[in-house]
Amino acid sequence: MTLAECRPLHARCRRRRLRAAAMKLPCSFWFLLLFGAGGLVLFIHLQDLSEMVQQQAPGVKFRVTPRQTMRKDLCARDPEGVSSHAGPAERLEADPDTLSSPIPPMQFPAFDWPRQRPTPGSRELDLLSPAQVTKRHRKLLLKNPPLARPLNSSSAPLPDRWRRLSQVQEARKRLVREVCAKYKSNVKRAVTPHHVSRIFVEDRHKLLYCEVPKVGCSNWKRVLMVLGGAAASTREIKHDAAHYGNHLKRLDAFDRRGIAQRLETYTKVLFVREPLERLVSAFRDKFENPNSYYHPVFGKPIISKYRANASQAALRTGAGVTFKEFMQYLLDVHRPVGMDIHWEHVNQLCSPCLLDYDFVGKFETMEEEANFLLRSTGAPGNLTFPSFKDRHPQAERTSARITQRYFAQLSASERQRAYDFYYMDYLMFNYSKPFKDLY
Repeated sequence: MTLAECRPLHARCRRRRLRAAAMKLPCSFWFLLLFGAGGLVLFIHLQDLSEMVQQQAPGVKFRVTPRQTMRKDLCARDPEGVSSHAGPAERLEADPDTLSSPIPPMQFPAFDWPRQRPTPGSRELDLLSPAQVTKRHRKLLLKNPPLARPLNSSSAPLPDRWRRLSQVQEARKRLVREVCAKYKSNVKRAVTPHHVSRIFVEDRHKLLYCEVPKVGCSNWKRVLMVLGGAAASTREIKHDAAHYGNHLKRLDAFDRRGIAQRLETYTKVLFVREPLERLVSAFRDKFENPNSYYHPVFGKPIISKYRANASQAALRTGAGVTFKEFMQYLLDVHRPVGMDIHWEHVNQLCSPCLLDYDFVGKFETMEEEANFLLRSTGAPGNLTFPSFKDRHPQAERTSARITQRYFAQLSASERQRAYDFYYMDYLMFNYSKPFKDLY
C-alpha cells in the first residue's frame, strides 16, 4: 500500500477515535449531573425534616456540648427594663424554644421553684438572641440525630424556669470566654496556689466556691458549712463563726495534685455583683460603722493624704473617711495603702480567665440561682439559700438607688474613672453602664 493510500485510512481512524471520545464525555457529564441533583434533593429533604422536628416536637431537648457552640453566637443585648425604684432594672429572660445545655458535672432538677424577682435597681443584661440561637441550632439539627438523651435522668420535661436558667448560664460562661480570649493574652499559664486562694472546698457535694466579698459570701459560707456537716441550719451560724471559725477548707491548702483533681471534677461556682454597687456596699460596711481594722489600717493614711487640715482625732483614729476621700484613694496610682479584697476586681480575685467556672451567678437574682445550683448538685431538699442579713441588720441594703446617691458626690470625670477602673468586670459579666454620661 502506497503512502498516499495510507493517509486517508489514518485520517478515518483518527475521526473514529474522536467520535468515540465525544460519546463518552456526555455520559460522564450526565452521570455527574444526576449525582449532584440527587444530593441536592437529599439536602432539601433533610432541611425540611429538621424544620418539621422543630415545629412538631418543641419539647424535645437536644444535648449541646461547648465544642459545638460557635464563638460568633455571643449573647445579644436587649433593651433594659425599669424597676419600681430609681435605677434601671434588668430581667433574666430566655427564649423557651431554644436548646439548653448541661452544666457538667451537675444535672438539672425536674421540679419547680418559686421565682425571685431581681433586686430593685440591679443592672443586668443576660438575654439570649432568639434569631442567633435558632440559626445555630438548625445547623446542629442537621449534624446530630434528633433523639438525644434528656438533660436529667427523669423522662419528664424540664420546667421552663430551669431551662431558662440553664440557657442563661451558657450565655454567661460563653461571654466570659469571649472576653478572656479577646483581652487576656496570658490565660494559658499554669494554675498556682495563689490563683485558688479565695476558693472554698466542700468535698461531700463536690463544690468549689470562689469568695467575692459583698456578694452574699457570708451566707454562702453558711451553706457550705451545712453541706459539710459543720452545722444543722444556716440560722444557727453567726457571722464571725462563718468567717473566722475555720470550718471550711481553702483550695490552696491542698497539694498540687489535690488542687488539679478538684478543679477537674468539682463544680466551680462564682457569684458576682454590679461593680460600683458592690464598691458602695463595701464602703458603707467598713467606713460608716465602727471597725477596729479598716479605720486604722486604711482610714488613717487616707485622711492623712487626702484631707486638708485634718483634725488630730481623725489622724489618730482614722474614723470618718468620706466617700469622696475613699474614691480619691482608690483611683490614685500612688495609693498610700494597698488594695483590699472588698473592692478588688472580681477577675483578680477568682481568675475566671484561668479557671473555667461551671456556674456564674449574680447577686441581683441570688436566691433563685443559688437554690437552682443547690438542687442541681444534690443538696438536701430542706436546705435553701438564706436571705437574712445579720451584719448591721438595721441598715438598708445597698441598692442602685443608694449607689446613685453616693456617686452624685463625685464629678463626672471621677465617675468615668471609677467606671474605667472596673471596666473589665462590667464587660466580662455583662453589666450595663451605671450612669448616662459615661462613654
